[in-house]
Amino acid sequence: MAVPKWHRSKSRQGQRRMHIFLKSPRLAACKKCGKPVLPHTLCENCGTYRGKEFIDVLAKLTKKERKQKEKELAAQEAAAPSASKELSPEALSKNG
Repeated sequence: MAVPKWHRSKSRQGQRRMHIFLKSPRLAACKKCGKPVLPHTLCENCGTYRGKEFIDVLAKLTKKERKQKEKELAAQEAAAPSASKELSPEALSKNG
C-alpha cells in the first residue's frame, strides 16, 4: 500500500495548488458584428468566420425576430465603416 514518505506542510500544499485554477477564456472580437468570440470559431451572432458568412442566422428566426436582427446588423455595419477608416500614404500626404 502506498504511504506518503514525508509530511507536506500547508504552505507547501498551497504552493503546489497555486497554479490550479480556471483561467478566463481569451476572446477576440468578431470582425463583422464586434461581439466577443473564441478564436478560430464561428460567430454565433452573425454567422461569419474570417469575414465570410457560413450560417444564415436569420433563416431560423421568426418574422419579428428576423426584422429586429436585421436592424441590429444594419446599425452595426453603419457604425463600423466610420470607425475603421484607413488612410493610404497618399491620402495622408494630401491632408498634411
